[in-house]
Amino acid sequence: MRNVDRKDVPAVTVPRLALYLRKLRELRARGVDRVSSKDLAEAIDLNAAQIRKDFSYFGEFGTRGVGYEVDSLIDVITHSLGLHRTWNVAIIGAGLLGTALARYRGFGEQGFHLVAMFDSSATVIGASYGEGRVRSVAELEEFCAEERVDIAVVTVPASEAQATIERLVAAGVRAILNFAPVRVHTPDGVLVRQVDLSSELMALSFHLDRESD
Repeated sequence: MRNVDRKDVPAVTVPRLALYLRKLRELRARGVDRVSSKDLAEAIDLNAAQIRKDFSYFGEFGTRGVGYEVDSLIDVITHSLGLHRTWNVAIIGAGLLGTALARYRGFGEQGFHLVAMFDSSATVIGASYGEGRVRSVAELEEFCAEERVDIAVVTVPASEAQATIERLVAAGVRAILNFAPVRVHTPDGVLVRQVDLSSELMALSFHLDRESD
């Protein structure tokens, strides 16, 4: 294994790394010590050559005919994804989606610490969901100034998304996961990942309808 400049790792590889890590952790929990690219490919329905190429960015640490050490792979991918440290997360919007995300146990298991939720509705301010207590959105900038917020998860209505994200950027947040069904604009240096649930459902509808023709 060599020291890797993560800038050399293609962006399209990153989602696959997360997939590999999940499966490798499952294998370790079952007592598996080594795995070949072929076996891993069959387990997650990917091409073995693609897996070997993805792992090659981190050096040649597999052995032909023997495979990869599961613990070593987990360690490499964990560090590559930045999961060896804890990231503070805030959820903006305490509606049905926001509160469901707050209750998701996988956040803490993967190293993401929910530090707060924010909403404008007096009916939810002060309530707690999972690890997140709902604060007034009026406190957003002050909270971010006092507490390190690494990632903001935005679940507000589409009409409020751009203004909300501009407030987050001004407060120093540099990574945003946007669930609002609208494209937002941010300055250079701010990372935004868009999760458009309605578009994904439409894609599934297309494929289901095509199969029924």
